[in-house]
Amino acid sequence: MTRPKVAVRPQADLIERAVEAGGGVITDPADADVIVWMDHRDPEGLRKLLETSKARWVQLPFAGIEAFFAAGVIDPALTWTCAKGAYGQVTAEHALALVLLAARRLDVHVRARTWQRDPGARRMDELTVLIIGAGGIGRALAAMLAPLRARVLAASGSGAPMPGAERTVASDLLAEVLPEADVVVVAAPSIESTRGMVGAAAFARMKPGAWLVNVARGDLVDTGALLEALRSEQLGGAALDVVDPEPLPDEHPLWTMPNVVITSHTANTARMAIDPLAAMVEDNVRAFAAGEALQGVVDVEKGY
Repeated sequence: MTRPKVAVRPQADLIERAVEAGGGVITDPADADVIVWMDHRDPEGLRKLLETSKARWVQLPFAGIEAFFAAGVIDPALTWTCAKGAYGQVTAEHALALVLLAARRLDVHVRARTWQRDPGARRMDELTVLIIGAGGIGRALAAMLAPLRARVLAASGSGAPMPGAERTVASDLLAEVLPEADVVVVAAPSIESTRGMVGAAAFARMKPGAWLVNVARGDLVDTGALLEALRSEQLGGAALDVVDPEPLPDEHPLWTMPNVVITSHTANTARMAIDPLAAMVEDNVRAFAAGEALQGVVDVEKGY
C-alpha cells in the first residue's frame, strides 16, 4: 500500500501525528497528495497554496465552509472533505444546555438580583423540541433528549426519518410542524436554501412563547425578524450561540434583551475541536491509502 504524502498547513503537531498514525507521510505542499488546511479564516491562503500543489484531496478544518465557497476556492476537480459530523456531539451538548436553559427559564435566574418567583419553568417531558437539521448535531441532540423524554420533531432537506424523532419533515414543510414546538433548535448547514429560513413567516407560525435556539450559523435566522418576534412577545426567548452579524456589535439590542442569552460562538471551540478533527484526519488518511470512502465528503453542488 502506497503511503499518502500529506501537507498540514498551517502546521499543527497533533494533526501531523494523526496523519502518521493513519499511514501518511508528512511532506511539503508542492509534493503532497493531500492538503490538510487548518485555518478556517484564510481561504485565500489555501487558494495560493493549491496553485503550486498537485494535491488530489483537501481536508478542511470545520463543518461550516461557506467562506471557502464564497471565495471560489472549492475546485470540483479535487476531492474535498470537511469536519461535518465530527463536532456533532460537542455542539449538541451546548444545544442541550440551551434547551434546558429555556425550559427552566435560567435566563431569569442568572440575571436576578433578588429572590425570584417561578418564572414558568417546565419539565422536559412536557416539551416538544423541533430540530431543524438532521446532520451530526441534530442526531446527537435527539439522542441526548431521549432519556429526558422530550418529544422530538425534525426537519431536514430530504425529510428522511431522523433517528430519535417522532416525525421528520422536509424543509419545505417546516411550517407544518413549527406550531407544535416549544423549543426550535436550528442545527442546519448554511447554504443558499437555508439562509434566512427562520424569518418573519416562521416566527408567525411558532407557538406563542416558544424559544429559539441557534447553534448552526447566524445567517439562518433573520435578525430583524427575530428582534420583532422578541419585542412582540411572539417568542418567549432566544438562546443564541451564533448571530448575524458576527461578532455581534456591543451596541446591538440583542445584548440588552432580558429574554436573550448569547454564548458568543463557543459551542465548539478550537480546543474542543482539535481531538475530533485529529481522529477524522487519521481515519481519512487511512481510508485514502486503501482507496476507501472518506468521511465528511463535501457535496460541491449542495455547498456543504
